[in-house]
Amino acid sequence: MVSKLAAQGISDAQVLAAMGHVERHRFVDTALVNQAYEDTSLPIGLGQTISKPNVVARMLELLRQGAGSPAGKLGRVLEIGTGCGYQAALLGQLASEVYSIERLRGLHDKARENLRAFRLANVHLLFGDGMVGYARGAPYAAIIAAAGGEAIPPAWIEQLAVGGRLVAPMHVAGGAQALVVLDRTPQGVTQTVLEAVHFVPLKSGTS
Repeated sequence: MVSKLAAQGISDAQVLAAMGHVERHRFVDTALVNQAYEDTSLPIGLGQTISKPNVVARMLELLRQGAGSPAGKLGRVLEIGTGCGYQAALLGQLASEVYSIERLRGLHDKARENLRAFRLANVHLLFGDGMVGYARGAPYAAIIAAAGGEAIPPAWIEQLAVGGRLVAPMHVAGGAQALVVLDRTPQGVTQTVLEAVHFVPLKSGTS
């Protein structure tokens, strides 16, 4: 899988190392283990999916390009949408501290179980509404979201440190979704719209 990612243009050595270290098959249902290392999204229950490895690696690479020196680790990171815990485990390799929030209790519990074996003391799993972020951990060097809405919630921008970067899917013209990168500079926020993606919709509240 790692060599495929490199062939697809992922060049960040730390991202590739993390993708090689965190075994994706540990985060999917037993019946789907044979597909764990294919470049495809897979269902994880409750209408949610684990994203394609290429999309995960691309978003992590974008995050590192903006929010930290290429040689060093990211600082404190907020992840919106823990899902099965796969990306949280990867972030645990790439950042000094990770707060990951999930609005679906069933997935929050599943991620906790999946991550137990990794013993990542720097990864904190939270059950709550990702739309409001997690102010107690702010400011964040980086914020990454696994669900896309009509706009980037204001709370996320408020909780992003100056010099920080946010990577998330967002609805653009025509109802499509695209990857969006927000950089918070001393002068304000800059936004860059990148390639089309397909993520589950961003929702508020918990269930």
